[in-house]
Amino acid sequence: MINAYFAGGFMFAFPNMLRSTFPPIFTVFPSKAKPRNYLGTIITAISKTPQTVRQNAAIENIFLQQPTSAYVHLPFCRKRCHYCDFPIVALGSASPQADDDPRILNYIDFLCREIKATPTPSNHKSPLETVFFGGGTPSLVPPRLVSLVLDKLDSKFGVCSDAEISIEMDPGTFDAAKLNDLMKLGVNRVSLGVQAFQEELLKSCGRAHGVQEIHEAIDIVGSCGVENWSVDLISSLPHQKPHMWEQSLSLTIQAKPTHFSVYDLQVEQDTKFGSLYTAGEFPLPSDNQSAEFYKMASEMLRNAGYEHYEISSYCKSGYQCKHNYTYWINKSFYAFGLGSASYLNGVRFSRPRKLKDYMGYVQNLENGLVNCCQDSKVDTQDIATDVVMLSLRTARGLDLKSFGKAFGSSTVLSLCKVYKPHIESGHVVCLDEQRRKIEAEEFRSLLSEGDKVNEVLAYIRLSDPDGFLLSNELISLAFNVLTP
Repeated sequence: MINAYFAGGFMFAFPNMLRSTFPPIFTVFPSKAKPRNYLGTIITAISKTPQTVRQNAAIENIFLQQPTSAYVHLPFCRKRCHYCDFPIVALGSASPQADDDPRILNYIDFLCREIKATPTPSNHKSPLETVFFGGGTPSLVPPRLVSLVLDKLDSKFGVCSDAEISIEMDPGTFDAAKLNDLMKLGVNRVSLGVQAFQEELLKSCGRAHGVQEIHEAIDIVGSCGVENWSVDLISSLPHQKPHMWEQSLSLTIQAKPTHFSVYDLQVEQDTKFGSLYTAGEFPLPSDNQSAEFYKMASEMLRNAGYEHYEISSYCKSGYQCKHNYTYWINKSFYAFGLGSASYLNGVRFSRPRKLKDYMGYVQNLENGLVNCCQDSKVDTQDIATDVVMLSLRTARGLDLKSFGKAFGSSTVLSLCKVYKPHIESGHVVCLDEQRRKIEAEEFRSLLSEGDKVNEVLAYIRLSDPDGFLLSNELISLAFNVLTP
């Protein structure tokens, strides 16, 4: 299944599948992979760690960037899906077109107050290049209220005229008029939460929409002229069969979205699925079946012209999600709203997940009582594991040159040694500066000469799909090197 965490509103997902020739993988991903509520700055960590000036500068260059992205959490849903443990507010049977729901109005007020009260760096001069409205089901929020949030972001930080502004939308929660209104506000990317094309699977997941509403939503997106749009699908659902997964992939390919997000089900403890099912046991597909689902998606989508640029993400050329790529390169970003987690100057900071606590947090923020940078203690091991974990999720892979500058050439050499058997098996791929693949025999020769590895190797990445299927194990091997 997937191991995942919620940061900046995005599900960081790790396929948890194995070939039988490898030892069992972590069923719970190591703690280094989970978001840490850092109570300090990266500078403090650097000052307490014996490093060279060169290494200090390299780390600062990687992490001390001005944020140009903002995630905004709009938590409202018609009801909670059976697999969901995100912080949401279930509206019940209230009309999705209602403009006067006091719960939405009140939340948007606090959200705008949080944005206004958030401190900015003294040298802030970079406007936002991406804004992502996630949830929840953001398409339940009336466009005029979305406009208030965008206006507040613009007045606080500035928003580029060509910014990527994304919004998650569920079938059955919007019509052409609502989508057109959102587009007039600057929304230019839609992420459509389809999940499956089978009525029985949608019902078993507790989804509020049916198959007919999916087709209607796709038609609306097309009729409104949305060029940049994505579809979310989930594999390894209860009672899901290979032909069902193939059908969902085929129908989505026929709809011609510019982007796919493909997730493997994660059974979370405090969900309805968590009380009904045990991972790896019927009616959930086995790990081997889940692996086949993943391979099927990789093959079908690549054959259809989609680039597999991140472990769960595919796109047509030029349509990578710019906002989500901010996460994969570990760049700073703002986050606002219930349960969201920002990442600023090397510090991850999460907002409360309960609405009452979140409102109290906003009031404390306005009164100057919130300080996420006190009693700091962040070490370079934490930073290094974040870089490895996030980089190995991507097709680009880990940039060994910049990693070596930041954390030492000896660390790069240690990583190469631990990955040697997986390079020979083809699950880890080595590349030079021109991204030419370095074959196993050449790699062994370079490794035997020590420093030669650091001269020639420029990137390591996981192979697609077999390396990605082993991502938990392979990333954990790196953690053992970085945090002995």
